[in-house]
Amino acid sequence: MKNVYLSDSGPKVSQAIYGFWRWKDQGKETIAHIERTVNLCLQLGINTFDHADMYGNFSIEKYFGEVLKSGSFKREDIVLFSKCGICTSAKGFTYYNTSAEHITSSVNNSLQRLNTEYLDVFLLHHSDHLSDLESTAKALMQLVKQGKIKSIGVSNFTVFQHQQLASYLSVPIVTNHVELNLLNISAIEDGRVDFIKQRYSKPLAWAPLAGGKILNGVDPKSQLLRSKLSEIGIKHNANVEQTAVAWLMQLGTLPIIGSLDEDRIKNAATATEIKLSHEDWYELLNIAQLK
Repeated sequence: MKNVYLSDSGPKVSQAIYGFWRWKDQGKETIAHIERTVNLCLQLGINTFDHADMYGNFSIEKYFGEVLKSGSFKREDIVLFSKCGICTSAKGFTYYNTSAEHITSSVNNSLQRLNTEYLDVFLLHHSDHLSDLESTAKALMQLVKQGKIKSIGVSNFTVFQHQQLASYLSVPIVTNHVELNLLNISAIEDGRVDFIKQRYSKPLAWAPLAGGKILNGVDPKSQLLRSKLSEIGIKHNANVEQTAVAWLMQLGTLPIIGSLDEDRIKNAATATEIKLSHEDWYELLNIAQLK
């Protein structure tokens, strides 16, 4: 797997990203599992890892940092992302906070947990209707100036939210993490993918297999899609998962792999070798467009 520039001003990253959003806190077992997973990813050519402060109830960054501190791999050999902005109330509901104070505190806490002096990319995890964007942008620029973050990104932003934040920044936004897969192509239909590309950036696609629904969904559309992915995959000696991820990669997006299963990580990594024909790519898009 080769490395590619995330944007014209962002870092080089692997063509697939490994994300920790599905991980849970299982104590010391988590540390050993992270070490195995990261080393497997590095063997496969995946050197880019996506975190958020909240993953595993604020535990996964800390466990990852302990593995990094142990010397199992070197900081200069990996690209680290982290995010903040999604919060959970004591009452159990989700809310958003991208205020200057929250961002600054979150970045400092993530750096401490991850045992690193900087993040290659720091992203706002979700747009916040209440935060003053000018103050938010100033906080982000101050963190860039301090060297704590190298590049700024966003996640789950609409085109207008992306544009609005960008208007306050003196450096480019290098990516937007969007939900994108063959069962959810809204980011194509509403222009987010095109807009990100227009900004000379690559979109990152989270949930590339629709939370597993592409592999095991029982609804008619999932079954039809799986049948067609299997049929097209035979041409490339590839399975359903590899073909679905290859479809995303051919669009110019970088999939975020969230599986804890080693075989599924390998499937995603080897999808870079598959090149679909125009006809096959659009046949899958036609199925994705079915209502």
